[in-house]
Amino acid sequence: MKLVKKQLWPAADVKASEYGDRGQAQEPETLLRILFFTLIISVMNATIFNVVLPAISQEFNLSASQVSWITTGYGIMYAIGSVTYGKLADQYRLKDLLTFGLIFMSFGSLIGILATQYWMIVIGRMLQAAGAAVIPATAMIIPIKYFTLENRGRALGTIASGLALGAALSPIVSSFISGLFGWRILFCFSFFALLTLPFFRKHLHDQPKKGTSFDFIGGLLLACTVVFILLALTNNSFLALSLGVLFLLLFSWRIQTAKEPFIQLSLFKNKHYTFSVAIALLAISFGTAVYFITPQLLANVNKVPTSFIGFILFPGAIAAALLGRKGGKLADQNGNVFLFKAASIPLLIAFSGLSLLAGMSPAWIWIFLILANIGQTFMQVVMQNTVSRTLSDEQVGIGMGFFTMMNFIAGSAATTLMGKVLDLTSSVHFNPLQVFDHATVYSNAFFVLFLILVLVVVLYTAFIKFSSEGASKQQLTLKNKKALVKRS
Repeated sequence: MKLVKKQLWPAADVKASEYGDRGQAQEPETLLRILFFTLIISVMNATIFNVVLPAISQEFNLSASQVSWITTGYGIMYAIGSVTYGKLADQYRLKDLLTFGLIFMSFGSLIGILATQYWMIVIGRMLQAAGAAVIPATAMIIPIKYFTLENRGRALGTIASGLALGAALSPIVSSFISGLFGWRILFCFSFFALLTLPFFRKHLHDQPKKGTSFDFIGGLLLACTVVFILLALTNNSFLALSLGVLFLLLFSWRIQTAKEPFIQLSLFKNKHYTFSVAIALLAISFGTAVYFITPQLLANVNKVPTSFIGFILFPGAIAAALLGRKGGKLADQNGNVFLFKAASIPLLIAFSGLSLLAGMSPAWIWIFLILANIGQTFMQVVMQNTVSRTLSDEQVGIGMGFFTMMNFIAGSAATTLMGKVLDLTSSVHFNPLQVFDHATVYSNAFFVLFLILVLVVVLYTAFIKFSSEGASKQQLTLKNKKALVKRS
């Protein structure tokens, strides 16, 4: 346990606060507060249009698949941008990337405000996403660059709190503002992020590495891979999936042959990184699928009006926002394994309870949602902390950027899978103990989440064992080398 808390890999021997310009004073706490506010705005900007999609569809006479491009286009650009900014963070200062990204996001907002055609709205949202993607990339890098291992969990917990608070406020603020001023005014919301720019420029002091080049061909191949895979997942398109696989093969060839590839092959040869990312994608993406299932359960089974669903989801999101920082402190004080247990228990209770009692009164559902939100926030801190500890200084930007991008893809895959489960007939029972037959399909979905979480527990336990054995071998090798030097 102690080995896991201290660090199991060589990358942890370097102080996170020394990454960047070591000669300048750094102000991590101030940066964390600025980042917390920025993340709230970022999350709200990403999801604030979800509530008004029916109104936009009616105004422009659009089908459900057509209006969904407001969110699909945003998600595609956000995923591509997160890994791109992560890569660029190895070559350019974070303050400069944030300046470009936030201004570009505001440019997209202007296009959306002035839009007279639907395609202009989609373009505005995609340009917004292309700029806003700098925020999640920065949020993954700042805790590593500016916080030591002993304090990194608290920093990641604060970030998780900001994400949860933004998700909680988004539907309520969207409904209120659009009801008073119309949905177009929602494009103005991203301008608030510009208020943070002077503070970022003042307190960010990192310096990029010199002499590195940007692999545009590799970046383009990766972008095409992401676009077609996300289109395949959201539209169930076999053609898009085939093109995605083709570009993935070309990207794999590129990183093996290019002199300075977009992603160094050594990143994927890092077994601790690849294993931890795989577990994290399972844990985080499928955990967030509960927010896809629950609104449909409330609307279709409990007949809760759409305007009230947000209020049932709100207590869980607020609980997660309030306790996210506490979860990070628990990781710092007691180790990732302790927090993983603290995350798994409420999630197991929530998923099993919702599977068993799907169809119960909404007066009880919010209790399980509080457990699910808290557990998911803790799990997010654990997984981000675990992944970050597997990276060397040279891999931080692209490693966390790639991880962030994969979270978007895995989230889309999880949503697609849950959609398939919900499409099953009510005659298929995954959970033999379910109480309410009229909610069988939703019981099945939560039962699948329960089984996936059990798999995550098994894999994470194996990962800790594998990492501990590797750390023991490293220490033994180092001890033998010292003994050899002493004898000679």
